[in-house]
Amino acid sequence: MTNSVHEPLRGRSVLFCVRDIHLPEPSVVLHELHGLDVLEGRVVDFSDSGTEGGAFVVIEVDGLRQPCVLAVERILRAL
Repeated sequence: MTNSVHEPLRGRSVLFCVRDIHLPEPSVVLHELHGLDVLEGRVVDFSDSGTEGGAFVVIEVDGLRQPCVLAVERILRAL
C-alpha cells in the first residue's frame, strides 16, 4: 500500500473473507488451513469410473451447497 491514508493499518490485525483474497488462490488458503480437517456427511449416491478406476461416493455435507465426490476407499469410517 503506497497511500499514506492506509498507513495506520500497518501492523494491525484485520478481519477479511476468504473469497476476497486475490493471492494466493482462496482454494490454496483453505487447503493449507483446513486440508486435514475431517468432515461428516451422508452418502447419497455412488458412481464408478468404468473399468479403469474404483467406485466414487457422492456425499452431502451440512453447510455446503454442492455435494462432495470422493473415491470410496478414501472414506475414513462409516458412522
